[in-house]
Order: sequence, then structure tokens, then C-alpha cells
Amino acid sequence: MTSAQSNPETTPNQTIDDPQLVKLAEQLRGGSRRALGRAITLVESTRLDDRARAEKLLQLLLPETGNSVRIGISGVPGVGKSTFIEAFGMHLIESGHRVAVLAVDPSSRRTGGSILGDKTRMELLSRAPDTFIRPSPTGRSLGGVARRTREAMLICEAAGFDHILVETVGVGQSETAVAEMVDLFLLLLVPGGGDELQGLKKGIVELADLVVVNKADGKLKDAARRAVAEYKSALRMLRPLNEDWQVPVLSCSSLEKSGFEAVRQRIADYLETLGDTGLTAKRNAQARDWMWNEIDEELRLAFRHDPQVADLLEQAETDVTQGLLPPGRAAQQLLQAFLGTGRREDNE
Repeated sequence: MTSAQSNPETTPNQTIDDPQLVKLAEQLRGGSRRALGRAITLVESTRLDDRARAEKLLQLLLPETGNSVRIGISGVPGVGKSTFIEAFGMHLIESGHRVAVLAVDPSSRRTGGSILGDKTRMELLSRAPDTFIRPSPTGRSLGGVARRTREAMLICEAAGFDHILVETVGVGQSETAVAEMVDLFLLLLVPGGGDELQGLKKGIVELADLVVVNKADGKLKDAARRAVAEYKSALRMLRPLNEDWQVPVLSCSSLEKSGFEAVRQRIADYLETLGDTGLTAKRNAQARDWMWNEIDEELRLAFRHDPQVADLLEQAETDVTQGLLPPGRAAQQLLQAFLGTGRREDNE
């Protein structure tokens, strides 16, 4: 497989006056798993002081990022994403690669922490020396993708992992979030043919760069063969994202460990079709979108913590819920308070 030879997210180094961060960056480059875990914990923190330090750490690490293959993996609940990732990850490791798995878990509403234990669901892969598995809670992020998954990918790249697999919670309209942060989006399906395809949201199918029918073994082997043919036929009716790439439909068996070389080869074919120029352009666009997403998130946080807004918010919510004020008008009043436009008008 090939990957981008240049990193569009790299910026010129600036002096970082934090010896602990410099040391952490050095340990990461040296492949320390403990440093890797500490770094990801730092970027996932919501504390303002930690966010500032995380940004400095990423700045230090950017020159070592961008040299991996980033793969997003999604599928309906019960399709076997974790068993697929474990089997595929082991296949990659046996082929000489280093694999990081960022498995985005459902969040506990009570504690905010991960509910599912991906290291226990991928026991064999978690013991492999050339792999790193990190379950992260989804929090309130759209699409089951933790807000800091992008930063975690960069940190894993800086630590020398050349394949990053991002497992999402499930299939839905909001799962487009993961497709917007990876090089290739792999949609995992179970044998079911056209009826199963009709049950999926069209948008998620249109985002797929590669479709794989899992569980092609035992009594489901014939059903998987029929499903592959039906999915191929259905996908021909959809307009491809890339005019030079017809989305392949493959089958595999995580149980029998079969079909994974074909999956790996198709991923390599896709990257070759994109070429260095195409992949760089794709990552550039993702980096711009990332910046605007961060702006949206930071503005939302600043709005909610603004003292002028806090004074008006409870009453505005009451007026809206009681039908005394249209939501649009309430929003305008709150935004005027946040931006200071109302205060300026009063002083004129």
C-alpha cells in the first residue's frame, strides 16, 4: 500500500517552551506506548489548560504526521466490525505494518466514559506488539466520532503507525463525519442482498469507497455470494464520488480469516488511483473542514459560557417553551447579547 508522501497539515515549527511536552513528543517518536496513551488522554481532555497544551504538542508532532493510510470502517450493528478489524488488523501486521485502532465507543450518559471494551472484543489484536487500540467515548459529537479522533490519528502517525483504522458506532446519516477524516471509507455489510441494501440510508452507501460483505462462511457463504452480486448491481446505479473509481464489492470471513488480502489490495488500488496529488488534495480539503468544525465548536462553547448570554438564557428558554417568543427571535436576542450588538445600540 502507498500513502501520502507529504503532509498538508504540517506547519513550520515554532519554539515550544514546555520541557514536559518536548519530552513527551520525543518519547512518542521513540514508540513509547505509555507516551502515546498520555498524549491521547491530553488531546481528549476538555480542560482549557489541557487544550492549550494539546495544541502545542500537536504543533511539535506535525512534521512526523501524514504518512499513514487512514481507513474508516462502519456498518450496521451486528455486522461484526470488531471481529473484522481484529482479523484485518492481524493480516496487516503479518504483512509488516503497524496498526492503530481508534474504536469510537458509545458514551455512558452518566459518566461520559466508554461503555464497550474494545480491547476485550479484540483480545488477539490487542496482544500484538505492532498494534495500539484506543477506545474513545463519543461524547456529544455528531456521528459517533469523538471530537478529538482527528488529533488522535495524528499522534498515532507520529508514533510510527502506518495504518489507522477508525471504527464507528454504527450506520446513520451522521456517520458522514468519519468519511470526512479518512483516506478511504469502508462499509461493512452482512449477507442479505437487495433487501439489506434498501434498509441502509442511501447517503452512507454513496460515501463508501469500498464495500465488504462479512460473514461469508458456513451456511452464509452462498448468501454472501449472492449479496456481492446484488450490491454490485445496486452500486452501479449510484453516481460514484470519484469518476475514476468504481466502488468494489468484496466478501470476507473474519471467522475463517479469508478474503483480507483482496481487501488490502483494493485499498492499495484506490490509493494508487487517487495518486499523491489526489490524496493530498483530499487531505487539504479535510484539514480546512476540520478548522471550520473547530471554529463552530469553540464558538458554541464561548456562547454558552458568556456571562451576558447566561443572564438571558433561562428566560429565553422559558419564553420559547411557553410559546411567548418565536425560537428565531430568541436566538437573535441571545446572539446580540453575545456579540455585543445590543449593548452598542443602547449606547448610541
